[in-house]
Amino acid sequence: MVTSNTTTAPKKPRLRGERGPLASIGLHVTLVVASLIAVFPPLWLLVTSLKPKDEAFTTDLVKDFTFSNYAHVLGETEFLTWLGNSLIVVGLTTVIGVFISATTGYAVSRFKFPGMRPLMWLLLITQMFPVAVLIVPLYNLLATLGLLNQPVGLVITYLTIAIPFCAWMMKGYFDTIPVEIDEAGRVDGLNPFGTFWRLILPLAKPGLAVTGFYSFITGWAEVAYASAFMTGEENLTLAGGLQTFVNQYTSDWGSLTASAVIVAVPAAVIFGFAQRHLVAGLTAGATKS
Repeated sequence: MVTSNTTTAPKKPRLRGERGPLASIGLHVTLVVASLIAVFPPLWLLVTSLKPKDEAFTTDLVKDFTFSNYAHVLGETEFLTWLGNSLIVVGLTTVIGVFISATTGYAVSRFKFPGMRPLMWLLLITQMFPVAVLIVPLYNLLATLGLLNQPVGLVITYLTIAIPFCAWMMKGYFDTIPVEIDEAGRVDGLNPFGTFWRLILPLAKPGLAVTGFYSFITGWAEVAYASAFMTGEENLTLAGGLQTFVNQYTSDWGSLTASAVIVAVPAAVIFGFAQRHLVAGLTAGATKS
């Protein structure tokens, strides 16, 4: 009589936190569905911008592929004027916002001075007011100063949004940079601003990238202030100009979607730039002492 010496291998125990096959399938299906839901709106926006105007509301994909909406927007509207106005406002908002946020965050992180805590609370409290509440007082203030329909007035308004949040964020990032670097700069004869400019800022590139991106988006995508404080097509920014395509008098969805696609391109480029620096900064930050 022959007996078998083979034995059944013991079942490998599942590690703690390890997902089973059904859980993995459910997770991947959920991620795929969520990705499709996230991609669908911008994809449909692009599809609509490539349709003739009389087919804007159809649910079909593009049958008559055309760039006529883009040609109309770029050649027959004030879109380029709005783009120029937006670039001026956004550029000033980003540069000034990053500089003031960085210097404020560094000062609060490194120095102790009277009124420091009330200053930080003031920056935090300003974030609690909704935009709708501030439109009227800001409008009256800008009208008194003669800054309505002026890019400078819109820049000042956007800075009141960007700087408080960015200053708090930069303060937290500067806290992660060792104070010994500042001390080494003072030993080498640098004054506080020289230490900040030459030693600390190069280490704070990830924070600066995110600060710049937030300041950029604040000026690029904000609608309420741009519509309330700027009138006349020659003074509008992109946020206000796009509203002229669809209002109570006209509905030019083809031009609106084409403009929206063009407007989204710079924002996507800036986001990619900020994301790249943020990821690089996080991996470099793991080696900081």
